Amino acid sequence: MRITRIRLYEVRLPLVHRFRTSSHSKASLDHILVELTDEAGAVGWGEIASPAGPFYCSETTGTAWAVAVDFLVPRVLGAVWDRPEDAEQSWAAIRGHEFAKAGFAGAGWDLWSRQQGVALAAALGGTRARVRAGVSLGIEPTIDDLLTQVARQVAHGYHRVKLKIGPDWLLEPVRAVRTAHPDLDLHVDANAAFRPDEETIGRLAALDAYGLTMIEQPFGVRDFLGHARLQERIATPVCLDESVTDLDDLRTMIALRAGRVLNIKVSRMGGLTRARQAHDLAAAAGIPVWCGGMHEFGIGRAANVALSSLAGFSLPSDVSGSDKYYARDIVTPPVVARDGWVEVPTGPGIGHDVDRQWIQTNLLRAYDTAGSPRPTPTPIPRRPEERDLR
Repeated sequence: MRITRIRLYEVRLPLVHRFRTSSHSKASLDHILVELTDEAGAVGWGEIASPAGPFYCSETTGTAWAVAVDFLVPRVLGAVWDRPEDAEQSWAAIRGHEFAKAGFAGAGWDLWSRQQGVALAAALGGTRARVRAGVSLGIEPTIDDLLTQVARQVAHGYHRVKLKIGPDWLLEPVRAVRTAHPDLDLHVDANAAFRPDEETIGRLAALDAYGLTMIEQPFGVRDFLGHARLQERIATPVCLDESVTDLDDLRTMIALRAGRVLNIKVSRMGGLTRARQAHDLAAAAGIPVWCGGMHEFGIGRAANVALSSLAGFSLPSDVSGSDKYYARDIVTPPVVARDGWVEVPTGPGIGHDVDRQWIQTNLLRAYDTAGSPRPTPTPIPRRPEERDLR
C-alpha cells in the first residue's frame, strides 16, 4: 500500500476528575490524532498520547507536533509498504520521540488490519476475547477522598487499583486503602519520585507489610542499579515503566534483575510492534507484563485493549472504560468495562468508529498534507490547570 494523505488533529478533552501524580496535576488532556489514507481511500487512525508537559518524559504535545510535521510526515507520505512493521522502517533513523512514532505506528496497524478485514488484536496475535482492567488513581487532597475514589472503582468491579505515591504520600494512604480493602489487588506507582538512599529503601521496604502486587518505578529513569538494589532488599516485586523505552533497556533490566514485572506502554515504546516484541522478550524471561496507559482517548485505548489480548499480559492492564476519564470519548461505541472486564473488539482494525464531529468540536489545531505542505501556525490556548508540583 502507499500512503497518499496524512492528517493530524490536536484535540483537548476535559477529565471527569482531576488527576495528580508526584510531579504534576491536570484537569484535561491534549492528544494528537493521526489519520493515514492510502491510494484506495482506506483510513487508519493512531494516537500520539504524549503529555502536555515534560514531567513523565521529555516529550510533550508540542514536541510531538513538531516532530510529526517536520520529520514523520515527510517520511510516511508516499511510502510504500506491505506490513505495518515495514512502514516503521521509514522513520528508523529518527532517534527518540517514541510517543510521536507510536501514533503513526498505530495508524499503520489500524489501516493494515482494516484492509485485511481482521481485528487489530488478531493481527497482533492476540487470543483473548476479553481482558482484565485496572484503574490508576492520582494523589487526592485527603485520605478520605482517596478512599471514596477507591470504593467507587471497586464497586464498578475493577480487578486492580493503582495508587500514585510520592515522598509525602506513601505509607498512610496505602495503609488506609489496605485496611478498607484487605483482598484488593493493589499496587503503587511513584513515577521516579524517590532517591535510592538507605532511608528511602527502608521506607519502601515497609510496604512489604501491605501485600502489594508491585512497586512501580520508584527511582530515576536510568537508575537500573538502584532498582536492582531495592529488589534485593524487598519482597514486593519492583515494576519498571519509564526506564524501559526499547528492547535494550529490557535486556538490561533482565540482566541486572532490576525488576520482576514490566509495564508495557505502547506510547513509551514507540508503537505496537516494539510493544509486542517487549511482550515476547519478557515472556521468554518469565517476567509478567501488563499494559500501562497514558489516559488515552478511545483510539489509543482500543490499541491498548488489542495488545492486552496477547497471552503474556497476565496482570490487569490500564484499559478501564472511557467513562473513567471522559464524559464523552472520540470513538463510538466508547470503550466499556463491565465488572472489570473489557471485551476485545472483533471488527476490523481497532473495532471502533471515530467521531469526527466531536474531534472538530474539541479541536485545537489541524494539519493536512492535502493542503499546505507546512502547517499554518495556530495559537494554542494555555493550560493553566496543569501545574508543576515540584
